[in-house]
Amino acid sequence: MTTAKDIMHPGAQWIPAHETLDRAAQLMRNLDVGALPIADENERLCGIITDRDIVVGCVAMGHDPSKVTCGDMAKGTPRWIDAGADVGAVLEEMQSHQIRRLPVVEEKRLVGMISEADLAQHLSDGQLKAFCESVYAAS
Repeated sequence: MTTAKDIMHPGAQWIPAHETLDRAAQLMRNLDVGALPIADENERLCGIITDRDIVVGCVAMGHDPSKVTCGDMAKGTPRWIDAGADVGAVLEEMQSHQIRRLPVVEEKRLVGMISEADLAQHLSDGQLKAFCESVYAAS
């Protein structure tokens, strides 16, 4: 059985909720990623911030990214998957919530992220087609 841990990109990093969006953008640049999981003071997942969130939700609205925190931008219920979950559960979670990035957690600790690129490397053409149709259909 292929698991979330088998297909994830390891080494994902949290950004604390109290960090500002300019710091998040710098960390994204340094890590060459487009999204970061947001951790609360107890290192629990409280959201995900994307490069698009920073541009559209902050800069384009005329806000200063050095004054807006990642926690300010965290909305909704954060989604994640256990490292031992099978690929079917990963797809179900991502498709049912129409999300493109999914944090992978093992023993309450972030161990990686699953992105569309990770899926493309591990799914059959049919699985990938179904994923894209369901996630992008309402986007």
